[in-house]
Amino acid sequence: MRTREKLLDFFEKNKGAYFSGEELAARLSVSRTAVWKAVNSLRKDGYEIDAVPNKGYCLSADTDILSSQGVEKYLEPVCASIEMEILPAVGSTNDYLREKALKGQKEGFTVLAGEQTGGRGRTGRSFYSPADTGIYMSLLLRPENCSPAVAVKFTTMAAVAACRAIEKVSQKKAQIKWVNDVYIEDKKVCGILTEGAVSLEKGSLEYVILGVGINVYPPRGGFPRELEETAGAVFQEKKSDGKNRLAAGFLNAFMELYRGKTEQDHAREYRDRSLVLGKDIQVLLPEGSRKAKAVDIDQDCRLEVEYEDGSREKLAAGEIRILI
Repeated sequence: MRTREKLLDFFEKNKGAYFSGEELAARLSVSRTAVWKAVNSLRKDGYEIDAVPNKGYCLSADTDILSSQGVEKYLEPVCASIEMEILPAVGSTNDYLREKALKGQKEGFTVLAGEQTGGRGRTGRSFYSPADTGIYMSLLLRPENCSPAVAVKFTTMAAVAACRAIEKVSQKKAQIKWVNDVYIEDKKVCGILTEGAVSLEKGSLEYVILGVGINVYPPRGGFPRELEETAGAVFQEKKSDGKNRLAAGFLNAFMELYRGKTEQDHAREYRDRSLVLGKDIQVLLPEGSRKAKAVDIDQDCRLEVEYEDGSREKLAAGEIRILI
């Protein structure tokens, strides 16, 4: 580990505390010059490091920059298999991770980025991913003997996990718009895109890439006009370690669901968090749209709808719009 990474790891574990250059050099087994260079390198990347005569250096408690050191300090034992890579920017975290998956990367590898220049949502639509305001991450899964037909459960688990993480860090109520969007106060703050590959020989999933984008803060200058009525953010102003806590909170909650809890428990919570039940909706189908009422969500997280003619259908995937 380079001096810069060693210093950041130490600062993250002792945020808000001052240490002299001499003490830091001794703790890291490097020279004071190496410490000074590492401090300057971190400052160039935006880290707020105070330097006070006779007190030393201190990583400001207000700092909120996504880093592996910052995320790892909040991870729980259930995330022992998680290995992370942090990128300042990337075209798409899902595309980047797919290349890793094709080369045999192990389950649990997670890529996080501060910006996506080609982020995608469902049906190929772009996902707005500006720099410095959000968390854009993809997690690699290799489930055993898993049929593609039940792959939607990873999306619904991720939605529940995102809600738990957001509520724990922000104390704001988070709800789910079927099937893959998370909302706070009627504004979308998180989107999920699940992709994967199927083994033709086995007829089961070879790997799953779980992509999650969270709007942590509003972008400078606000959201683009086409999003300003529907998009929101978890926080309106900077919070200490907001990004790292949210990223770790999601991984903790998702891995707990993935490794342990029964699907019935997960499905029940998914239903309880629904913001569409009882509402009039528009179901978007390949052959056109139909008006319906959202009636129920079953244990497989399928949305049961009742159309205007009285017929009912359970939707395993698709897209809906809430009618006002």
